[in-house]
Amino acid sequence: MNHYKTIPEYCKAINISSPIHPHFDIRNFQDNMATVINEMPPFRHEFYAIAVKSSGSGKARVGHHTDFPEGATIFFNSPFQILSWDIKPNWEGFYIMFSQEFIAKSYFLQDILQHFPFLKIEKDMPFEVAQEDVETISKIYQSIQSEYQNNKSDKFQLIESYVLLLLNFVKRYFGKSISQKDALGAIRKTDLKLLSRFQTLIETSFQNKALETFANLHSTSYYAQKLSIHPNHLNKIVKEITGLTAKQHIQNHLLNLAKSQLIHTEKSIKEIAYSLYFDSPNNFSSFFKKLTSKSPNTYRKETIL
Repeated sequence: MNHYKTIPEYCKAINISSPIHPHFDIRNFQDNMATVINEMPPFRHEFYAIAVKSSGSGKARVGHHTDFPEGATIFFNSPFQILSWDIKPNWEGFYIMFSQEFIAKSYFLQDILQHFPFLKIEKDMPFEVAQEDVETISKIYQSIQSEYQNNKSDKFQLIESYVLLLLNFVKRYFGKSISQKDALGAIRKTDLKLLSRFQTLIETSFQNKALETFANLHSTSYYAQKLSIHPNHLNKIVKEITGLTAKQHIQNHLLNLAKSQLIHTEKSIKEIAYSLYFDSPNNFSSFFKKLTSKSPNTYRKETIL
């Protein structure tokens, strides 16, 4: 199964033009229809997508959701989710894509999964919306697209605000939808709940400043113990659903927290290392460089400049 790590890599794979920015993109489906691969076999990618489809035919499969509503639809793609489609070249609507790197650099979107649970892999069901709701959502997409295509230095500050507005509107419609049906669908409900609990536990564990331990928060065994299951079973379920090991999920979260602190704070490397429960600044720097090929200081200087 193909696995696309970046938005440009994904765009190339489905045969559409490269994005303006490597960590954020906005499209309307109409512009894609002339070149996009209409029948895409199962694959995974490592970023978020939120789409509103006002019309179009064919089949799209997102995770364990195989039946999209017949009418206008809002749907999501979460990182590491399995996707595939067999569509007709007549889709209309908009979608945005944004990476974990985009979230790490954003002041407003740091706790995105806590505030917008419909982006979690077990809750991201497609749902139908009324036409007037489509029009409201589409206007926000159009505002994002207008900013995205200009060259103003502050455009991403406005884009982040529009994305936050979009997420809040979607949250409102999503709340209406799940009150009418089961948000989890039918299959693998227990496994999906376990994945969600694991993801939430990673987030909350690093927010607990009362903890005085180090390596346990970096260990799969720590989370398995908290979830009252064997580490091998946790790893098996997580990898089956996402394609990544439990350890890789922990490391990705650590990396995103590190990037966020390097960008948004003036903390020293030593302070960041200990705040993320590394037992030494050197180990933190080695971890960061292994995953990014850059030292923390280099990343901070390049990103801020």
